[in-house]
Amino acid sequence: MNLKAIGLYVIKMPLKLPFSTHLGTVAEREAIIIEAIDSTGLKGYGEAVAFSSPWYTEETVQTCYHVLKDFLIPLLLDSDIIHPNQVDVLFKGIRRNHMAKAALETAVWDLYAKQKNMPLARLLGSTATTIPAGVVVGAKTAAAAIDQIEGYIEEGYSRIKVKISPDHDYALLAMIRGKFPDIQLMADANSAYTLDDVEKLKALDEFGLLMIEQPLGVDDIVDHAKLQKQLTTPICLDESIVSFDDARKAVELGSCQVINIKIGRVGGLKTALAIHDYCKDRGVPVWCGGMLEFGVSRAHNIAMAGLPGFTIPGDISSSSRYWEEDIIVPEVTVRNGAIEVPDQPGIGFEINYKRLKAACSFEEMFRL
Repeated sequence: MNLKAIGLYVIKMPLKLPFSTHLGTVAEREAIIIEAIDSTGLKGYGEAVAFSSPWYTEETVQTCYHVLKDFLIPLLLDSDIIHPNQVDVLFKGIRRNHMAKAALETAVWDLYAKQKNMPLARLLGSTATTIPAGVVVGAKTAAAAIDQIEGYIEEGYSRIKVKISPDHDYALLAMIRGKFPDIQLMADANSAYTLDDVEKLKALDEFGLLMIEQPLGVDDIVDHAKLQKQLTTPICLDESIVSFDDARKAVELGSCQVINIKIGRVGGLKTALAIHDYCKDRGVPVWCGGMLEFGVSRAHNIAMAGLPGFTIPGDISSSSRYWEEDIIVPEVTVRNGAIEVPDQPGIGFEINYKRLKAACSFEEMFRL
């Protein structure tokens, strides 16, 4: 692929609205944008979607930067890869650090697609021209959640996700269902429950939810299988699935009926595609999760979410949902509940360098 340089840009921007879960509130988003450059000057982009603190996974922006700079980038620049699938093999000697790996791997995928003059979505096997848009509500009160949902329905979003916890679940969902009886509704627990809460979770069956996402421990598969046997509502696993084998074991054990695929969480597009294919062959629906991303990661999600196994609208919303101004042009927009899949080479979006530089706190370039 003739890689000649890798650039890292640490950026930070405030969210338009703070995003709250039982784990905390995010008011400002930090990330790393990766720029992969070949010998002709062609550029591909990826995004490290770890947060500033280790509340979602053990990775942070700072740990990603360290692993990228000191391990992954030297490995990549010292290699002679001819296809992005080789990046995963190249990084096998570095344990975990999935978000750092995915950031670099997706930049290579974007560059490779541009070298082939193909849209990334088509290169991955998608034929979709649009994807349905879902959105997640992260509000501290039921009244605020209702207000947000009303606005999102007016904007055309076809699936709504709300955050729940043991002290903020039944009453919240009852209010939402009372106000919006027909919306596609799902709940995300972010591991707030234990098996001691079985009766509390069984009570949520009456709301006809699409799924309850990650009710139990972040690294659990076994207890989720016990819980799923007692619920009518499908369980979706998120944090528990960080590898292909995790997905395989969860399906085999009956730990879930749905899987959330996040490119960053599973270490890159190669693994994400493998999980998609495995689940599709076994009739297990998948959907694309969100990480309060900037436009680069959002663009990779759009390319992936058009694959046929993604039968549930993902957490892929418009750029304006989070940012006054995104770092890509054109910005991602939702029209009539759908997002267009770009037909331009690579991710199909250009970098807004003026906005990138304005949001950038540190940058570094590594050359062959």
